[in-house]
Amino acid sequence: MQKLKKSSKNRLLRGVCGGVAEFFGISSTIVRLIFFFTSPTSIIVYLFLAVTLENDNKLY
Repeated sequence: MQKLKKSSKNRLLRGVCGGVAEFFGISSTIVRLIFFFTSPTSIIVYLFLAVTLENDNKLY
């Protein structure tokens, strides 16, 4: 079973949007746009995920 994690290869700030995109199999650009257009609520969600999600420890 796939687990939601921060992305180690697709990160702008903390890898949250990249991790969400990898989990759902969609483009990280789409996730970033969704987060942008749903702010300020998404800022709270982003900060929560940035603190609670595990890092993807894959080395590329």
